[in-house]
Amino acid sequence: MNGRKPHISLIALMTDFGTDDTYIGQMKGVILSIHPAANIIDLTHAVMPQHIAHGAFLLERTIPFLPEGTITVSVVDPGVGTSRTPIAVKTDRQIFLAPDNGLLTPVIAGQTIIACSSIANPDVMLPTQSATFHGRDIFSPAAAHLAAGFPFEKLGDPLDPASCVTLPSNGSRTDDNGRAIEGWVLFADRFGNLVTTIDSPLPGNPDEWRVEAAGLPALPLSRTYGDVSEGELLAYGGSFGTIEIAVRNGNAALMTGLTVNAGVRLVKTENPCRTETDRDPS
Repeated sequence: MNGRKPHISLIALMTDFGTDDTYIGQMKGVILSIHPAANIIDLTHAVMPQHIAHGAFLLERTIPFLPEGTITVSVVDPGVGTSRTPIAVKTDRQIFLAPDNGLLTPVIAGQTIIACSSIANPDVMLPTQSATFHGRDIFSPAAAHLAAGFPFEKLGDPLDPASCVTLPSNGSRTDDNGRAIEGWVLFADRFGNLVTTIDSPLPGNPDEWRVEAAGLPALPLSRTYGDVSEGELLAYGGSFGTIEIAVRNGNAALMTGLTVNAGVRLVKTENPCRTETDRDPS
């Protein structure tokens, strides 16, 4: 090696399109038609339909694990075909393409931004654009051209990142002089684990905290699923870095009936000793 960093033609895709139709295949076909050497990875295509906050959360928790130079195309776009702007954001490590609807909130709010631009140059779009499929006709070809070396500054007009749409804070709220943390269920993953907005790890001794939600017993914090018996509820710090509620080898969403936006509360207890009674959901 001569000391220069190798060129990375890695394009990551995240959408709410699902995999039952050919939408993702069409996007990949467009990318590879323009840049056959591109490497494409699927982050997920199971963002809840039109749920921008869900997509933003997943993007935020994925960014640290993507290689430097990755171009991420994120499409959760209930406003497709309207006046909302297709945008591109270049950080000190990666490039992100998405509709300007708040999906790139974690990028704009949490990353070091080098440049921000509209995607308006017809040279990086398909010759004809559908009013309802900008993922294929605008974002995919723009990503492919960038991966092939097209200059970022020629995508469109420069934008002030502060002018881009951002979502309200997803964070939890602390009250009762720090003895309670309030949040909510953001989504259920494919296992039925309930992912909340409450960050983990928690301050102090984890054994001091209990997780409360409507209709549930107070749950102590466990480390992993094997800490409880088969079919038993548990709360733990999940791999997304937030508190989750699960059932060992079961589906917490079905068992509890808790849905998106259901309130979740962590309360610091006076007696942090863990007992079998603490963990009995009956």
